[in-house]
Amino acid sequence: LRRGCLSHSEEGKGKSLCLLPVSLSLEVSVGKATTIYAVNGTEILLPCTFSSCFGFYDLHFWWTYNNSDTSRTILDGIVKNEKSDPKVKFKDDERITLEGSIKEKVNNISILLRNVDFSDTGKYTCFVKNPKENHAGHNATIFLQVVDKLEEVDNTVTLIILAVVGGVIGLLIFIMLVKKFIAFVLKKTQEKKKECLVSSSGNDNTENGLPGSKAEEKPPTKNFRDSVLWDPGTDGSGVAPFSGRYGDCLRNLPAKK
Repeated sequence: LRRGCLSHSEEGKGKSLCLLPVSLSLEVSVGKATTIYAVNGTEILLPCTFSSCFGFYDLHFWWTYNNSDTSRTILDGIVKNEKSDPKVKFKDDERITLEGSIKEKVNNISILLRNVDFSDTGKYTCFVKNPKENHAGHNATIFLQVVDKLEEVDNTVTLIILAVVGGVIGLLIFIMLVKKFIAFVLKKTQEKKKECLVSSSGNDNTENGLPGSKAEEKPPTKNFRDSVLWDPGTDGSGVAPFSGRYGDCLRNLPAKK
């Protein structure tokens, strides 16, 4: 934090106005990972970027290495202005290369460490100091672990969990679909039953001759006696065609009331 004061006069009296502390805009980052791994004999990039809302000139940066036995500066450099790439002023190990660039406002001051050894395990800190911000300084640290070989991550448990969760979700979706299908079938069945009931009710009304129904008109049934005795005959005289004993028997039949 920093504090600044401005002086001004009011009616001949000198007064000073002090600004409240403000946060520095300079920021330094080594990425999201706090620990990185490198296989013995390979190379590893140690990332570092910076940003400043006020801009910069003659920006000073340096890298330090720390472990339980030693602490030292491994690289020192400067960035002249916002249009210049960073320049190395000092480094204590030929295996170290500055990979930084200021192009596209990346402000990258990362370093590449080649042919890493187990002794390279430790903390690497990136420092930045900006004269344009009253020599404000900031830093960020990353831990390097050198190993024989990188261990393969076993994702079997993760895959099993994902498979189980996916199966449960799929089963729930299937059950929902089956329920909807059954509900649809039941609805259609009920609609068909209603249609059948309405149709059956209409037929019953028709057969019973209820009001509003169209009863089937049946021809009047003739009495057997009348139809035989009073058959009009071929000549239209209405005289019964039978006579004699058969005619007398038919005439003795009771007439239909």
